[in-house]
Amino acid sequence: MNPIHVLLVDDHPLLRLGVRRSLENEDGFVIAGECADLASVRAWLSGGGKAEVVILDRSLPDGDGLEVVPQLKAAGIKVIVLTVEDDDSEIRAAIEAGVDGYLLKSSDAEQIAHAIGMVLQDAGAFPPHVVQKLTRSSGEDPLARLSARELEIAEYVAQGYSNKVIGAKLNLSDNTVRNHLANVMQKLNFHNRVQVATLVLQHLKKHKRV
Repeated sequence: MNPIHVLLVDDHPLLRLGVRRSLENEDGFVIAGECADLASVRAWLSGGGKAEVVILDRSLPDGDGLEVVPQLKAAGIKVIVLTVEDDDSEIRAAIEAGVDGYLLKSSDAEQIAHAIGMVLQDAGAFPPHVVQKLTRSSGEDPLARLSARELEIAEYVAQGYSNKVIGAKLNLSDNTVRNHLANVMQKLNFHNRVQVATLVLQHLKKHKRV
C-alpha cells in the first residue's frame, strides 16, 4: 500500500511536531511538508509540492487558512481543518470554503488518522458535535426538488458513505453516483457533500427518523 503524504500547516512549531510524531507513529503516513503561513503554502505548491491531504489551521500570521483552500483543492489535495474554533459561524465558513473535514486541536492521533482515511474515500470527516451544530438552524426543506434516486443518494451521503460504497449499494458506477451528487448540489445550491448530509439529517430529525 502506498503511503499517504500529508502537509501540515500551522504556525505553532510544537503543534506541528505533535501532529507529525502522532502520524509517523501510525502506519502508512509520510509528512510531505510543513508550513507556518499562507505564503509558505503557496510557495510549497508553486515548487511542485505534492500531498494527498493537508492538515490546515485557520489562524495563520498572514491571514485565514481558508484563503488557500481553493489552491489546495485545485492541486487535488483533501483539506482537513484542525482548529480550536468550534463556533457555528466558524464551522459554516470552513464548509462553505469547501473543506473535506473539520477537527478540533483536542483530537487525538487516532481521530486524525481516521479523518484522513475518510476524506480519501470522498466522505466528509466531521465529528458528531460539528454535524449537530449544523443541524440547529431551521428553514424551508428543499429536498422535494430531488428525484427519488437523488434523494436516495443524498441519504447515503448523510450516513457517511463514499461514492464507491454508494455505487456498490445501488449497483451504479462511481461516475454515475458522482453525476447524481453533482445534480443534487446544483439543485440545492450547495458546494459540497457535507452541506447535503447536514440538510438530510435536519430533515430526518424534523420527521423523527433520527
